[in-house]
Amino acid sequence: MTARADAIAANLEVVRRRIDTACAEAGRPEGDVSLVVVTKFFPASDVRVLAGLGVTDVGENRHQEAEAKAAECADLALRWHFIGGLQSNKAAAVASYADVVESVDRAKLVGPLSRGAHARGRDVDVLLQVSLDPPGAGNRSGAAPDDLDGLARRVEEAGPLRLRGLMAVAPLGEDPDAAFARLARVRESFLLEHPGATVLSAGMSGDLEAAIRHGATHVRVGSAVLGERPTVQ
Repeated sequence: MTARADAIAANLEVVRRRIDTACAEAGRPEGDVSLVVVTKFFPASDVRVLAGLGVTDVGENRHQEAEAKAAECADLALRWHFIGGLQSNKAAAVASYADVVESVDRAKLVGPLSRGAHARGRDVDVLLQVSLDPPGAGNRSGAAPDDLDGLARRVEEAGPLRLRGLMAVAPLGEDPDAAFARLARVRESFLLEHPGATVLSAGMSGDLEAAIRHGATHVRVGSAVLGERPTVQ
């Protein structure tokens, strides 16, 4: 292995141990939480290293970079997660390569995503991004909790889209434990109306343990696995 591959392997092992430990401390079984490695700004060669180390899910949040990287790595058995803010005029194109779109936060995205999935001839999994910010804060993208049910119903009616669950990011400057506790309550209500939408994507490099304590099924980790993002982007 190259020095880069060695470094990624070592970091990945640390993150996997963190996930296993957090699951054990939360009374959850080993393997209960899936890892999505966020490869934003890192080259396709790193994606190939990750695939060789058993990573099956990778995340990107910029359409142009994600599209090119997915094409370059099309021979790998990977699930591509689009996790960034999504523009309605790019949504159909994102659905042409993304297996999971985690950032659906408004009804305007549903039609284009559905058309893109239909053109691809494959279902696309959808997570609704819920805002955990106080009303009016506007720091992060996401639908208001009260809007989730209506948005979910639009997705459920959209043919080749499959409603899988929720995604959220802890607000900047807030204790992630408090934020993810709030998310757990939102999810509990959401599941009453949409019992099949059991995925909860929450937690990143700095707060994955808190997310797992509060029910995350997927964590999105970039820098803890791949290091600091390149300064030239």
